[in-house]
Amino acid sequence: MTARSTRRRSLGTAAALAVLTAGFAGTAPVAHAADAQANQWYLDAMNAEEIWKTSTGEGMKIVVIDSGVNPDTSSLKGQVLKGLDVAEASGDEADDYSGHGTTIAELIAGTGAGGGIKGLAPGAKVMSYRVSDTELQNNEKVNAFDMRDAIKAAADSDAQIINVSMASDFYSSPIRQAVEYAQAKGKLLFAGAGNNADEVNKIQYPAGYPAAVAVGATGKDGKVANYSTHGDFIDIAAPGSDVPEWCDKNLRSYCVGEGTSYATALASASAALIWSKNPDWTANQVLRVMFESAGRGEDWKEGTVSNYLGHGIVRPGAHINRGVGEPGDPDMSPLTNTRVGGKEGTAGGDASSATPDPSAPASSQAPADTSGDDTVVAGSGAESDDSGLPVWAIGAAAAVVVLAGGAFAVVRKRRSA
Repeated sequence: MTARSTRRRSLGTAAALAVLTAGFAGTAPVAHAADAQANQWYLDAMNAEEIWKTSTGEGMKIVVIDSGVNPDTSSLKGQVLKGLDVAEASGDEADDYSGHGTTIAELIAGTGAGGGIKGLAPGAKVMSYRVSDTELQNNEKVNAFDMRDAIKAAADSDAQIINVSMASDFYSSPIRQAVEYAQAKGKLLFAGAGNNADEVNKIQYPAGYPAAVAVGATGKDGKVANYSTHGDFIDIAAPGSDVPEWCDKNLRSYCVGEGTSYATALASASAALIWSKNPDWTANQVLRVMFESAGRGEDWKEGTVSNYLGHGIVRPGAHINRGVGEPGDPDMSPLTNTRVGGKEGTAGGDASSATPDPSAPASSQAPADTSGDDTVVAGSGAESDDSGLPVWAIGAAAAVVVLAGGAFAVVRKRRSA
């Protein structure tokens, strides 16, 4: 990995749509309920209160590979376990140099105490593995291999889920190998697809590696966000727009932002909810159920995936409350159609030994040419199914309308790479 390839950024926007004031109690940041929680529209959309009657993510540990996580916010007290400073910069993993990592941790596992962000999986715990972004790399001497090292360390930890809400423009074989190592160890690694769709729509990493779960972002109306990077590498989508975030590293106020960072956090939390309910499942089974229970449109052809939503929009309540989705083969990865990361992998498998199963359902070969695609997702009103989830995740609102080229593909190039 070259020094240049270490340049990365967080996938949440720095620009705020609104500033939400907050106060301090001692040195711990505290916000008011009207600030953060009033903007957590997706919790109502997912009918989170009903989900939490069955699963809150208890017993799950999620590694947050990011800018650090401040464990002293009102919403994170008692939620952050011992982590690791992989950046090797000033401070440690509890020193969040941008506020981004703390936001991600709260979106996943925040308790909502003091009016802070309430996580989708408030029963889960997070572990901060701090890495550098471009700004920190420019200002301080850091570990040039911190992303690779963080993923490998997370794979060797007792956490089940790894959240990477950061991205680089540059492909790195060592980081790809680390992602494959994590898959072989039975982990689920969720990574933000990127926020450059309305600019260059360039594939981002680690989301672009086959063994990572690439997450796209949607808005309140169920439309694919115009910034959400798309292509044949997208696996699933989650709400990412109009989401509360800490404005900066001072953690004095919340803003409202957008990005696949936040969609990734909600995908990780969704996995934690499902896995907590089914603790004997492997990562492969959890992910397969996520794919099968995801919200899809009426025109979505069986056996296909979207270059914009992947298998659909996360819908943990569909499984938890209504049993949608079958876990299937514990040893077969729904990402790569290889026998990897199953019960043996959890005990310490080897990614290099993963072998494809020719009888597995195809989901990873070359799609039809989608160059020149200009795709939108139809919006909807406030209708909901019996789980309380708006139609944006189950009906026509999630259906991709093709204006040019093909938006669906039975299988995708990157899976065979």
